[in-house]
Amino acid sequence: MPSVASGQSQISLRYATALFDLAKESKSLDTVGGDLCSIRTMIESCDDLARLLRSPVLSREDQGKALAAVLGKAEIGDLTKRFVAVVASNHRLFALPVMIDTFFSLLAEKRGEISAEVTSAKSLNNAQVKSLTDALKKAVGRNVNVTQFVDESIIGGLIIKVGSRMLDSSLCTKLQNLQLVMKGIG
Repeated sequence: MPSVASGQSQISLRYATALFDLAKESKSLDTVGGDLCSIRTMIESCDDLARLLRSPVLSREDQGKALAAVLGKAEIGDLTKRFVAVVASNHRLFALPVMIDTFFSLLAEKRGEISAEVTSAKSLNNAQVKSLTDALKKAVGRNVNVTQFVDESIIGGLIIKVGSRMLDSSLCTKLQNLQLVMKGIG
């Protein structure tokens, strides 16, 4: 299985790099970034769209037509639409979410930023995000681009991932650790 993940990463890197270079050349990095953010949100919020991307049953043409209709309704820019069309015609839509993440990694690297994923039990307000961003910037010494996720199962606290480092201060993890300690006593 590791070779599959590695292969998908290599595919994603090639496609994302090509899109990044085209967007940089046409001075539309921010526009493409906004388009990809919209696409990622659509994929995460619509199970049918996520299934469409992974479906081995649908033909390339059917996947491409369906996705083109969705992107047209969402008013996605021309460069991004053409990119997704190429990905669809090469039967690589299954890797589109990873391509999007890779594009954002390349964009953050160009801007001298580092990405951080923050998971909380409920959505953070703007003041909390700013405070967290400032603290992370001070800790890592670079600008930090924070991506928020909400997972009610962590009950409270935060899970912060910056690069290969992770800080888990979630209440769920603390309760699990307490449970393990209590088992060790008895």
